[in-house]
Amino acid sequence: MPGQGDATAPEQNALLQPTRTGKDARSLSAASLMAGSRSQSYANSGPPPGSFSSELRSQISRTETPRPDFGSHASLLEEDTETTSEQRQIEIQDQIDKEVKIKIGSENLLEALNSKGFKQTKDQRQKVEAELNTSNRKLAQLRLGLETEIQRSKDGKAPPNKTTSRLSYLFRNAPSRSPSRNFGISEKEEPEPETESPTFVLAEILQALEADSMQPEYYVDQLNSLVELFKRHPTLKYDLAWSSFGLRMQTMLLSDSREVVAAGYRVVRYAITDRKSLQIIRSLNTDFLVILSLVKASKASVEREQALKFVRAFLDVKGGVQEISRAVLRIIVAVAEHTEDRLRSMCILTLAEILVRHPDLLVSAGGMGTLVDALGEGNYPAAESLTGSFLFLLDTPRRRRFLRSGHELEIPFAIFTDSAAIHGHLHEEKLKANAKVIATLLRSWPGLLTLCMNNFLAVRSLLSSLYIPTPHVRNVLLELLFDILRIKPPSWSSSFLAGRRLTTYGRVTNLKNEQSKDSPTAEPEDATNRWNLIDHYIAVVLAVLLHSGLLPALLHAEEDALTLALKRKTTLLLGEVLKMANELLPPLWSAELQVLPQLVQNAAKFDMEERFIATGTIYQVDSVNRTLFRSGPTTFQNTKSNSNKESEPNPRPSDQSKLQAGMQMDESSFRALMGDSQVLATVNYGKWRWDLIQAIIESPLLNPKRLDEALKTSKWVHRVLGFYRPFKYRFCEVKNTKPNQRYVRAGSALVLSLLQNPEGVKYLAESKLIRQLAECLSHFDRMSGLTSELPLFTEQRMENSLTGGYFAILGALTKDPKGLQILERWKIINMFYHIIELGDRDDMIRALLSNMDYNLDGHLRIIISKAMTSCSKQIRIFSTRLLRKYATKSMQATDSAGAASGIAEWAIRLLVTQLYDPEIEVCEVAIKILEEACNQKHSLEYVVKCRPALDHLGEIGAPLLLRFLSTSVGYHYLDGLDYITKEMDDWFLGRNDTYVGLIEASMARGLADIPEKPQPQMSYDDTPEQQEYGLVPPHFYRELTRTEEGCKLLEQKGHFDEFATTIREFGMEDDDSETILKLKGCLWAVGNVGSMELGAPFLESSDVVKWIVRIAETSEVMSLRGTAFFVLGLISRSLHGQEILTEYRWDGVVNEMGEALGFCIPLDFKKLFTIKPWVAVPKDLGPWKQTEVKVAVTDDDPLNARILKLTTDLGNTVLAKKARNDLHAIKIKKASGFQKPALFYKVMEVLESHHFGLNVCLFVFNLFDKRVLRQIVLEEEDDEEDSESSSEDEEASVH
Repeated sequence: MPGQGDATAPEQNALLQPTRTGKDARSLSAASLMAGSRSQSYANSGPPPGSFSSELRSQISRTETPRPDFGSHASLLEEDTETTSEQRQIEIQDQIDKEVKIKIGSENLLEALNSKGFKQTKDQRQKVEAELNTSNRKLAQLRLGLETEIQRSKDGKAPPNKTTSRLSYLFRNAPSRSPSRNFGISEKEEPEPETESPTFVLAEILQALEADSMQPEYYVDQLNSLVELFKRHPTLKYDLAWSSFGLRMQTMLLSDSREVVAAGYRVVRYAITDRKSLQIIRSLNTDFLVILSLVKASKASVEREQALKFVRAFLDVKGGVQEISRAVLRIIVAVAEHTEDRLRSMCILTLAEILVRHPDLLVSAGGMGTLVDALGEGNYPAAESLTGSFLFLLDTPRRRRFLRSGHELEIPFAIFTDSAAIHGHLHEEKLKANAKVIATLLRSWPGLLTLCMNNFLAVRSLLSSLYIPTPHVRNVLLELLFDILRIKPPSWSSSFLAGRRLTTYGRVTNLKNEQSKDSPTAEPEDATNRWNLIDHYIAVVLAVLLHSGLLPALLHAEEDALTLALKRKTTLLLGEVLKMANELLPPLWSAELQVLPQLVQNAAKFDMEERFIATGTIYQVDSVNRTLFRSGPTTFQNTKSNSNKESEPNPRPSDQSKLQAGMQMDESSFRALMGDSQVLATVNYGKWRWDLIQAIIESPLLNPKRLDEALKTSKWVHRVLGFYRPFKYRFCEVKNTKPNQRYVRAGSALVLSLLQNPEGVKYLAESKLIRQLAECLSHFDRMSGLTSELPLFTEQRMENSLTGGYFAILGALTKDPKGLQILERWKIINMFYHIIELGDRDDMIRALLSNMDYNLDGHLRIIISKAMTSCSKQIRIFSTRLLRKYATKSMQATDSAGAASGIAEWAIRLLVTQLYDPEIEVCEVAIKILEEACNQKHSLEYVVKCRPALDHLGEIGAPLLLRFLSTSVGYHYLDGLDYITKEMDDWFLGRNDTYVGLIEASMARGLADIPEKPQPQMSYDDTPEQQEYGLVPPHFYRELTRTEEGCKLLEQKGHFDEFATTIREFGMEDDDSETILKLKGCLWAVGNVGSMELGAPFLESSDVVKWIVRIAETSEVMSLRGTAFFVLGLISRSLHGQEILTEYRWDGVVNEMGEALGFCIPLDFKKLFTIKPWVAVPKDLGPWKQTEVKVAVTDDDPLNARILKLTTDLGNTVLAKKARNDLHAIKIKKASGFQKPALFYKVMEVLESHHFGLNVCLFVFNLFDKRVLRQIVLEEEDDEEDSESSSEDEEASVH
């Protein structure tokens, strides 16, 4: 938790004792080890139940002198240091991410230094290169460690068989032996964990705990040993004899030492098994002990932390929340309200969990107000994490009754409209915290519908804050609106906000062309596989904001700009809103917005000064709109027209003109250009102008005359090509950094340019470059017989230098048949066959496979197919991914001669072969690539033609089989396998419900907008695209409805009618969760069928759309409303669906081509947000009725009755001071009630029934004698009562 680590570090250092060693620094004997083990703190393992802290150390109460941290000594046991394999992997990955950032920064700095003078930056460049080398080495070590850890977690964690390795394994994972086994057993006779008797060790430890008057360290060590025993034998806790075990734990929890009590809580927490065990533990009167621990001062941090962990462990048990008493929860609420308490954050999260699992208990304990304050005050650092609990309650009417008509969610809005707030840095931080909460609320249907109640009151109040003339308030609001609408500012926005004019951007006008250049190789022919529900949700959020007055508020902020930066940010947001409205909303909404009526009216008032501001605003908004249009295509453009594009985009017109101008360059200009490149002036490549070299290679050298001049008249090509010769050790000694990759690009381009001319081919074939490369590769060809003491392609050179770039140069040769002839001449192709057989050089194989070009049919295709079947698993996965860019090409792609290339067919055949790989990871990669390739109809038909068998892959192959259903060929193929009827019954009986969870999880993940961890760029790995969230997953019934045969089968089975009947009968269900889940599954099935044009007859033959509209407008289950809204969007994707929706007054959105986009909004917009107000139930005291409480707080003894009355008055701020003084006076007089358990019980009932602060609870507990708690916990009889009863018996006998 934030801020806790600093607070606890010095405290923990003060709690450690140094280890005891002999004079020679060796460990002592077994007896001395037992004595020295008193300094051990709590031993630990992976995350225990209910834990939230990773570290716990022993605190020695008899000294407060700070001690050094001896955590590295073997005699110290620290809790939770034995991290799991998953935790270690996370730690290594975090270190890798950090080193990647350092590496990227060094490369960028080196690139900047290279652009400056060579001499001026020589020293700096050397330092940066040294830092870069260090980062590369660390990255290599970390990645190797990560792979080892992953492999270790897969292989299992069993200790080795050898005795020595077994001991090292045990000492590594369990740093010390159980002290109980040290007691009376020598080190040589210690049993191994596999052979020890757990019951014997348990009895031994419990017997050791019976010893009285020992030091606290002794008891802590025994309890730590008990925890270790539970970890080694997880089933032991199921056979505990609670009569003896519970008594020992009670004794430990009653200890005066905080460390012993904390260790006792920890042991009891590890002994929890099920709800019955919790009931047994509570019968030991642990509730009173937990309350006493939690109310203690902050210096007892270890004890309080373990007590809270113990309570949180109840939540990990099924039904365990029912066993948390209201008295304990009252104290947790009191801690959560104490702003300075270090456990406050965890108490708040505990209350949030209980709110979901047992809301009536939390309400009766007074915890709702605490959570609401944490949600809206801006003091709790992770307030947005609490919104999930409130949204869960708001979803259904039965759970809603615990809230006050949703007004709890309006608390975060208050700080925006509070004009009297103290402005400053703290106020701005609170604004940002509350903005996160509001954004989280508006990303879910329960939150959106609740905030739109009372005629959109909360949203209108938020937008009205734009009228407040406070810069930082307006800035946070604008950022919030960008976040809510998921607007990603364009690349030029930062410069625009900084004050630059839009007309100064030279690249803006060409951004569209650049995007088209970087577009995927082939657009999917069927866009129905990429329906985005998040866009539909953003459409309704935008409509809510516009309906609540977003546009007038933005125009006011534009005209009444407080600063220039805010004015430009408002202009940018206004332009984005107008663009989104045009794309996402029906014409009835967007047409009125685009004219900006308020601004036009003001601009037309020629007799007022304001007209100039309005005119300038119109100009700025129009300029932004035009720039947005130039900077990128609309979000929802028609992609069907792009399906038959060539796999390689054509060069831009500007590039073509430059290329032609370069090829037509005259001789004098060409010589001048060669001279300016400095190649002929010096052999120092660092002084060469590589930008000019690249320009010469890519343009003038393509002209035969210029190439002839560069080859024969001057030594320009000879000198440049000589730079790459291996045995000159120039190129291969250059550091492998991002800026230095330009040398690789220049070398590859030079080879390609030479291959375009017969003279260049001849020169290249006779050059020493290819010959020397062949010799260097032969050192790794076992069939060649050649070896070298210092081979070129060593693993270290490949990683640290540009040696791996030689494979890129060889790859350039493979793009042309003449280049392949050169490689075959020098037997390099033969060497490639033998290199991929090397078992210890995966790095070299990766470099080889990734740089080759497989468009030409020949040996290289055989080589990669061999790598995909015979190499290691990692290489098989890698080579399978390389086929993605070939498999996703269009089947109609042609080569340079105009003939069909067949590259896609070849790649698909290889991928189908990979489906039978023994490793499931390889099959999974192949499935994903084939699924992406099936976006094109011809590719899909070819995959079906290959007749892949996917039965052995189970769920992994299901998405690909669903794609087969979309064509008649695939349908008949699957029908022959008897797949369709089985899958149809499976979906009808259960998979529909699973689909609901899948799509809702995808929506929640997409709307949460959690940033992905930056993945380190793999040099040669062509990985598939990252998963996109919020897309409609493939649905069996949607794929089935794509074909006539599928529609006939669906009609014969009658499943659609069953879905319609379920929607009709249970559409208004608002309580039963299973029925609601079934209803959602039927809604998604109907929506997916209705989204297809062939599904129109199913919609027309039933009135199911009418019921879906009714659910969307009147259902009391908020998430069900959202599901119905999305389903109506799916139905609106077909023309028949739009016609049906028009009858029910829902308007759809179409693009310029008249094609449906799948967005629809009701004409009567308020209907969608009409929720019946509800009345919150009064606070229920649960099993303790008010009358019983009144009886409990009375007493026959007048003094005790007065004590109870004064205790009640402590909760009254007016009477609290007087009540405290009176109670203190009674305590001084040594009232007998403070020594009686009976009065303690009644005081506890008072504390449980009323709300008291943490300090008040501590004050009340301190009033009682310490012996009272011991009598209650151990259920001892009162001595005074015994003596009084005996004296009464004597008097009776006398009489």
